[in-house]
Amino acid sequence: MTERFFSTPSGPDEVHFDRLFRPTSFDEYVGQERHVANLRVFVEAARRRGEPLDHLLLCGPPGLGKTTLAHVVARAMAVALHSTSGPAIEHKGALAGLLTKVELGEVLFIDEIHRLGPAVEESLYPAIETFQIDLMTGDGPHATTIRLPLRPFCLIGATTRTGLLTAPLLSRFGHVIRLDFYPVEELVRIVERSARLLGAPIDAAGALEIARRSRGTPRVANRLLRRVRDFADVRGSGRIDAAIVRTTAEALEIDAAGLDAMDRRLLGIIIDDYDGGPVGIETLSAALSEPRGTLEDVYEPYLLQQGSLGRTPRGRIATRRAHEHLGRPYRQAEQATPEDEQGELF
Repeated sequence: MTERFFSTPSGPDEVHFDRLFRPTSFDEYVGQERHVANLRVFVEAARRRGEPLDHLLLCGPPGLGKTTLAHVVARAMAVALHSTSGPAIEHKGALAGLLTKVELGEVLFIDEIHRLGPAVEESLYPAIETFQIDLMTGDGPHATTIRLPLRPFCLIGATTRTGLLTAPLLSRFGHVIRLDFYPVEELVRIVERSARLLGAPIDAAGALEIARRSRGTPRVANRLLRRVRDFADVRGSGRIDAAIVRTTAEALEIDAAGLDAMDRRLLGIIIDDYDGGPVGIETLSAALSEPRGTLEDVYEPYLLQQGSLGRTPRGRIATRRAHEHLGRPYRQAEQATPEDEQGELF
């Protein structure tokens, strides 16, 4: 499996820089202006009433700032944030232990909330509705149920796969925020702020060049900035300009549209091996040696947003833009037929 710049696993180094770059207030948060304006109102209303903030669900592809926004909301409410993830809550006892530590009005943040187990999710319903949780004690005929009261709190869930959330869980959130990819001008502001925090000199053209190659994603912009700084220090003057950004991008195989080698390989397989598609997601998964979930969560959102990839009931197609970007002659992809509306065939 090819290592990919855009999907390198997080480690201690990544955590350190995530914290360095993370805004601490709504005033510092760049982008998502409509959502931020609404959150300001919700937070202020909750504080005036002396109540916990209503439960929030943050949706969107990785790297758009869901975790950051949860921290900003907690700080705006002047309360602590308790952070965990869906896979980490393995059973109802773990959920109960977590919830009993949350004080009045505090925020419980669950990343990847779509990956909660069914039993855990069932236990979460009364916890977020009536602030109670039922626990079983004893075995067999001696088993009894104990109802534990909880202090009212705010649940903030984050997910990259809204479609995997069950309807009962989705309906229990008071407000759902779907984060959008960032326009270039907002990414420029993020890059310039991050460069200041790094102490890395950067000019306007360099910031713009990084923003254009960052796939509309702040996390990608910040990671690319760090790699460009490395090249600027070793192969340049130490100052980040457009030329050193292009040198870095060429070394990392990131083109002017922000596509890397794996993006181009995905589109190339559809175009060269399957005449532009349609081709099923499982076939692409096997051809790329990547899990289906990775394709759907990491690869496809940006390609779809940019208009390079299309989804049909029979599978994925490469659009005219993808053909032109890769320098391939365009042939109209096969159209879906009514029989295909039941789902993908491949």
